[in-house]
Amino acid sequence: MEKKYKLYYKSPLGTLEIVGTAQAIFSILFVEKENIVEDEVPPVLSECYNQLDEYFKGERQEFTVPYYFEGTDFQKRVWVALTDVPYAQTVSYKDIAVATGNDKAVRAVGSANGKNKLSIIVPCHRIIGSNGTLTGYAGGLWRKEWLLQHEQTMKKGPSRK
Repeated sequence: MEKKYKLYYKSPLGTLEIVGTAQAIFSILFVEKENIVEDEVPPVLSECYNQLDEYFKGERQEFTVPYYFEGTDFQKRVWVALTDVPYAQTVSYKDIAVATGNDKAVRAVGSANGKNKLSIIVPCHRIIGSNGTLTGYAGGLWRKEWLLQHEQTMKKGPSRK
């Protein structure tokens, strides 16, 4: 098994734990840890840290750091569809179900969305209920609301990376 590394980023919403190998990121999740310093991290984790920092500063709208998904084929299709949702825009769970080729799979999309381990860079926070309400976010609805407002505010500024 390939060695896994961790790096912690203190966002305005709390600490994000970045986990990956020397090649790619596979998890970015909010954690309740503070002041953790890792001695050795590969460049891919440092790049992810920098891209998250740029995102929170309003300097980045798309992520280019390599990552990989751990999940079922259906979950992976959902997560790929999430990456097609443009910055500062929202779509419904139904829209994602249609994008995955199964318009009846709205609940399954919601479940897959909740299992997304790549917070922020695979933007599950941009998925809302068909009636326009904020529903479900593993990091808490207050974080989802903050992220959406952050993107709206930054989108109004000058063009970014």
